[in-house]
Amino acid sequence: MIEKLRECFDEMVVYKDLKKSNFFSSLGLPSFLRDWLLKKFQDENGEFDIEEVSDFVHTYLPKKEEWVSIKNRIIVENEYVKMLTKVGVDIDIKTKEIRFSLPDFGLTSKETIIEEKAWEKCKQDLVNGRESWGIVELGYRPPDNDAIPKVPGKIKLVGFTDFCPYDIDLEYYKDARSEFTIEEWLDVLLGAIDYNASGYEDEYQKRAMLTRLLPFVEKRLNLIELAPKGTGKSYLFGHVSRYGILVDGGKVTRAKMFFDAVRRVPGFIVGNDFVTIDEVKLVNFGDVNEMRSIMQGYMEYGSFNFGGYEGKSDAGIVFLGNIDQDNMDEYADMFSELPSLFRESALVDRIHGFIKGWEIPRMNDDLKICGWALNSEYFSSILHLLHEDASYRSIVDELVEVPERADTRDTEAIKRITTAYLKLLFPNVRKPTDITSREFMKYCLRPACKMRNIIKMQLGILDKEFKGKDVPEFTIKEL
Repeated sequence: MIEKLRECFDEMVVYKDLKKSNFFSSLGLPSFLRDWLLKKFQDENGEFDIEEVSDFVHTYLPKKEEWVSIKNRIIVENEYVKMLTKVGVDIDIKTKEIRFSLPDFGLTSKETIIEEKAWEKCKQDLVNGRESWGIVELGYRPPDNDAIPKVPGKIKLVGFTDFCPYDIDLEYYKDARSEFTIEEWLDVLLGAIDYNASGYEDEYQKRAMLTRLLPFVEKRLNLIELAPKGTGKSYLFGHVSRYGILVDGGKVTRAKMFFDAVRRVPGFIVGNDFVTIDEVKLVNFGDVNEMRSIMQGYMEYGSFNFGGYEGKSDAGIVFLGNIDQDNMDEYADMFSELPSLFRESALVDRIHGFIKGWEIPRMNDDLKICGWALNSEYFSSILHLLHEDASYRSIVDELVEVPERADTRDTEAIKRITTAYLKLLFPNVRKPTDITSREFMKYCLRPACKMRNIIKMQLGILDKEFKGKDVPEFTIKEL
């Protein structure tokens, strides 16, 4: 299977050694950035010069605590500095000034400028999303004290090279899937997200793990996972893709999530494929009624309105939480340990599906990848493109037989999850007849129904209005 993988995906395959090597783990890099470096420096045998990589990291990937030293080089010593980082862009409505921010270093748009000549060179790479990854070149525009009014000094962006300078061929990826059996493809996907497929007991465990990727490929897919500690939830949602964000507990308010009325800037939900709220059991949601109201509207329609700002997004919301072992029972009240936000059935009904995290094995050395696998940076870009691909939903609509009087939210949830499974496991399917009824039922429709049915059972526990209203049986149409 490895030979087939390397033959099909060629340069997009790298040798990952998470089981033995401490070099990259000591750097603390996200998977997509680590694999970008591997692709850049690894030879055809999977070897790389540690000193060469170290020099690149030291030069272009500074730590946050080095920011004062970098500012000294830019502002005091008048140097131009290049660094690989995440950059956001903002255009001032009143002045038309184009500014940028470096969120990882706390540099805000108030302190920066992108001058017209530099903007013309790099705008195509910077306007595609809320934030972009790439190599930025920074300089300094000194203050002009003679101007009226005075013009303050600002750090300026001189150049930008996109993190992914090559084109991703989604159609090729779809076609390449046909070269693999479903069993082989599960292993390919696990390797792409840094997991060793042979470390799992069976196919069921593999599929349980891959369920976490569903919001990576489907728009506005809202999920909740409750699990024991140590199963790798935070790692997957926080390190594999640069197109989503992991919000690490603490205080998650309306301003942070949706719109900050004071700063007049949109929150996490805008510009990401998914927003994952970690340690949800410990999260302070601020004004719970305000948060519940805006979140319910967004989870239903993909839009929100606050303070005159009308926002839209395709980001799904994922809730992650650790609960006591005794409460890991889909037939009991699993939400009793969660904040009061989750004691309202109207919000819980808008969560499409439930991930049983206790079916995913606790992280151990045997689950760490050591071998050839898809480059995580390439794979995350593929998932992002699939996220935008609406063709699979029409296939699901053609295949799924909706029972009479089925609840609209149940239908939408099941179809959305089914579509995500189809994109992830069978991206080569272009029309309904490209997949057998057996495979569609086993790998897409039935798991989607199970995920939704757990939500429905929890609703019945929360609210007597839902009690006894299980999800009806969804079947496959005869074409």
